[in-house]
Amino acid sequence: MSTTEKDLRPGLIVTEFDGPEEQSRPTRLFGLVRHKPLLVFGVVLLAAFAALAIVGPFFVGDPLSTDPSNTFLAPSAEHWFGTDRFGRDVFARSVHAARLDLTIGITIALVAMVVGSTIGVISGYFGGATDEVMMRFTDVMLAFPGFVLALIIVAALEETTINVIIAVSIAFVPYFIRLTRAQVLKERELEYVEGARLAGNSSWRVAFRHVLPNSLAPAVVGATLVTGYAVLTVAGLAFLSVGIQPPTAEWGVMVGEGAKDIITGEWWTSLFPGAMIVVAVMAFHFIGDEFGGEASS
Repeated sequence: MSTTEKDLRPGLIVTEFDGPEEQSRPTRLFGLVRHKPLLVFGVVLLAAFAALAIVGPFFVGDPLSTDPSNTFLAPSAEHWFGTDRFGRDVFARSVHAARLDLTIGITIALVAMVVGSTIGVISGYFGGATDEVMMRFTDVMLAFPGFVLALIIVAALEETTINVIIAVSIAFVPYFIRLTRAQVLKERELEYVEGARLAGNSSWRVAFRHVLPNSLAPAVVGATLVTGYAVLTVAGLAFLSVGIQPPTAEWGVMVGEGAKDIITGEWWTSLFPGAMIVVAVMAFHFIGDEFGGEASS
């Protein structure tokens, strides 16, 4: 078999063998499943939750509809997840909650990433007093656990969904500041940055037009993990009756309402929404961990 040599970088020679230009699609898919099983599993779970959140609410009943004659029905063919103390269908509420929780989680991750990455690139690129002030402010925020900080902010504000999003986003902003700043410190020393400066670009244009796009990879990977943490944090706040309030169909609200039913034997009112929290967070973390491992290698 003949070979050809191709120069990719100075001092690096890659030998290419003549043969099929690319593997077949089933072969590539099998290879991905074999080498990245957690990634594939996470993507499948996330796709299932996305489909459930998008189309599910159109095929289930009203999550707020009560039926006093059908309270605390065990899971059955008619009520897959049973009913709660008000006769509300737990499956319908869980499906509607999937749309709300995933939307909130993704929104929090995007807001925190945009704000945190913006501050991070300013801090890392300009350095000096700007960097010192921003890093000390970040250290103060990191002194509080994210959940505690979000709890304090929500308690100080009106308990609405938008305020929950704002509070939890603020709690995760320092995470993205540090991620982006660390990458910017590496990027600003590279030759393309000096070339952009010599071409007459202003410092702000270099920072946001050239450095920031090349520094976002860690933040994008981190956003996957933060989405899972955000879903968990929002549910935890709702469980403590801080933030989203009953009778809203939200996983944390449902777990909080159903926790008191376990002692009397109605385990399904909290088990199923709690399981959906676990599986959804697990899906985001499987994806984030796999991509994070690739980014760091």
